[in-house]
Order: sequence, then structure tokens, then C-alpha cells
Amino acid sequence: MNLFYTPDIQDQYYQLDEVESKHCVRVLRLNVDDIIHLIDGKGSLFKAKIIDAHPKRCTIECIETQTEFGKLDYDLHIALAPTKNIDRTEWFLEKCTEIGISEFTPLLCKHSERKIIKHDRLFKVITSAVKQSLKAYHPILNELTKFSDLIKSDFNGDKFIAHCYDGDKSHLKKLCKPKSKCLILIGPEGDFSPEEVELAKENGFKEITLGDSRLRTETAGVVACNIVSLSNY
Repeated sequence: MNLFYTPDIQDQYYQLDEVESKHCVRVLRLNVDDIIHLIDGKGSLFKAKIIDAHPKRCTIECIETQTEFGKLDYDLHIALAPTKNIDRTEWFLEKCTEIGISEFTPLLCKHSERKIIKHDRLFKVITSAVKQSLKAYHPILNELTKFSDLIKSDFNGDKFIAHCYDGDKSHLKKLCKPKSKCLILIGPEGDFSPEEVELAKENGFKEITLGDSRLRTETAGVVACNIVSLSNY
């Protein structure tokens, strides 16, 4: 299935942007009457026929629409402190998009080694993973957010914070409920500060562990995502 991301599609006829047109006509060598599929990132999957194979403004006609295609039974929001090596954060985003995630917030913490991100670049990573994994829903990508701001924001669901400090913590798999909404916080490579953990607890977050191994930030994010996914399988 050749899949194209078209967030503004509304009508029966649609013109791909220059990037998607080039990929469609020049790279994939598709032509008039060939069938492609489009997604709007909001759950709709469109079957379409090429009616003008122009390499800069390819025009298609939608012939079939499916709504809520591949909709998740759960709502997962992961807030993770971007790694110093941004490639690792991009890997996390790619894999979690493939597995199933609804929303991602880059988190700015006391021990964060990366305090600047390129939002457009991360968005493109997610979009590429959406198309590769044949998903009709595009995860929400928020701006870099201060830890203190995020934990005090309204969230109608289960809230968890993963950290490596000793204490009374339950494994995420024991607390994760099927078909639920949850927010999971993953700290930077130096972990959350003790003050941040306490502040999170004061704001209704439950302390969790992801197992006995000490995981890299990006690995912890993928493990958390997979646990939630398996809990809903």
C-alpha cells in the first residue's frame, strides 16, 4: 500500500503537495489510474486514483473512505526528556508511533542535557513512522514543556512517573488498565530529581518501575509504550 499524509484533505479531488507529488511520481513512478491511499492523521483512510501524474502537483480523485481506521482502544500520552543525542529521541518516537501512541510531550527537567529541540524535525519523524506502519492517526507532538508546568496541567486519566530511586513502586503492567487513558513521565539520562518526583506525587502521579534493569531514557519510553500496548491486546 502506497500511503501519503494529507492532513488538509476534504474534497473528492485533492492535489498532493510538492514533496508527496515527487515521491509519488518520480520515486514510486506511479501514473494516471494507479491507486494510492491517503491519511489525514485524524483516523480517515482514503483510497484514491491518480488523475494527473504531475511530479510537482499530482492530482487524485478519492473513490473510497474509511473512518476510524486502526483506532486504538486506549489513549497513551508519554512525556519524555529528550536525550543529549537527539537520534535516540527520534528512534523512540519512530518505534512508539509504530507500536501505538496518542501524544508525545518533550519534557524539560532539572537534569535535562538537551534544552532545545527542532519541533519540525521530530514531526517529520513521526509522520514517516505513521506512513511506514500504515496508521491513519498521527500522534500529537507538543512543544518542549517544563516539568512543573506539565504535572500541574489537567489530565483526566491515570498518571505515572517512572524513576530509578528506591521505594515502594509497582510495575506498570500491574497498574495499566485496558481501554484507559494514561500519562507516563520518563526522565532524562540523569533521572528526575528527588524534588521532581515528590512534586509529581503531590499532583497525583503514581510511582512505577519498568523492571529490574536500568534502562536508557529512550528504551524506557519504548518499554512503557509496549507494556501499555500489550495490556490492550
